[in-house]
Amino acid sequence: MIQESIMGELDLLQNNYMKFTKGAQILIEPPDFSVGTTPHNVVYSEDKMQLLHYKPTVEKTCPVPVLVVYALVNRYYILDLQPDKSVIKNLLDQGFDVYAIDWGYPTGTDRYLTIDDYVNGYINNAVDYIRKKSRLDSITLMGVCQGGTFSLMFTALHPEKVKNLITFVAPLDFDTDKALLNIWAKKLDVDKIVDYYGIVPGDFLNMGFLLLDPFRLLIDKYIGFLERMDDKRTVENFLRMEKWIFDSPGQAGETFRQFIKDCYQKNLLVKNRMVIGGKRIDLTKISMPLLNVMAEFDHLVPNDASHPITDAVSSADKKTLVFPTGHIGMFVGSKSQNEVCPKIADWLKPRSMIEETGNANHIKQKEIKKINRKSKETNK
Repeated sequence: MIQESIMGELDLLQNNYMKFTKGAQILIEPPDFSVGTTPHNVVYSEDKMQLLHYKPTVEKTCPVPVLVVYALVNRYYILDLQPDKSVIKNLLDQGFDVYAIDWGYPTGTDRYLTIDDYVNGYINNAVDYIRKKSRLDSITLMGVCQGGTFSLMFTALHPEKVKNLITFVAPLDFDTDKALLNIWAKKLDVDKIVDYYGIVPGDFLNMGFLLLDPFRLLIDKYIGFLERMDDKRTVENFLRMEKWIFDSPGQAGETFRQFIKDCYQKNLLVKNRMVIGGKRIDLTKISMPLLNVMAEFDHLVPNDASHPITDAVSSADKKTLVFPTGHIGMFVGSKSQNEVCPKIADWLKPRSMIEETGNANHIKQKEIKKINRKSKETNK
């Protein structure tokens, strides 16, 4: 009896060792897989930033283009991780004309870029390119996570260029203790970090995100992977997520400094007291249709940080959607494709038509010439 028990334990130990060895081999030398596969063209670039225009999958039924603005942390392709888990493809399949910003990877020369450079520079120039291309005065802006915060800033400063605003798990009120990230950021000595690094390393930031939920992100998921690694599809899905998690660009130091100080520590944006490029951001200037989308179990951007968006703007046409999932589940979970994307599309479609009364929504020739001059100056 004792001998059988010992043999059983040895067999279990051997099986676990073999699983660990096989799993380690997969992670060290992963099989070929791809991310961000939805076909697109780079239609505009400036410094490290690229503007992607996705090729339609169906006949366009919504003429007003959608520009997706993702965060500076991690990479935009979480919205296009694979064909069956792609917010981008879902929007294309619904008949939208979709663009997205790829922020690229900042290097030493970018350390002095400010929030003003991102909002009034890169985002503004991308929006102007799309306005010129579509010959429309205004487009739909869909800001995701920190990109949603930047989109709020941009829209408040340039309301005439935004027809619809969608904030997607985006923080505005940073004075909350419902997330460890907010608690840590309030005590962060950001001056010491930025002065030392210049470009804040992506790995430094990524480790902070992993420590927000260490058991699940550093232990539990790998145990689950070992149990299911004989399934090819499971392995590919796991590796795509791992690639995204650890594909962490560095942060331009001055942008990081101001974002931590003005947003997390002073909470100026929600108070309409934040200043970029010498201009105060007044969120009451936002009066176009607004859709505020949140995840109920978001450990990065708690609902307390996103709910105030709806009250901060002066839009008469505004709606809030909350889905019972987490931050990442909004992009790649089953609810993303089955509930989140369809409801966003249902809201956006009737607001993405061009009015038939005159040419009020078409961009004026004088404005096109102005945009052309700015584009030439930018690309010199």
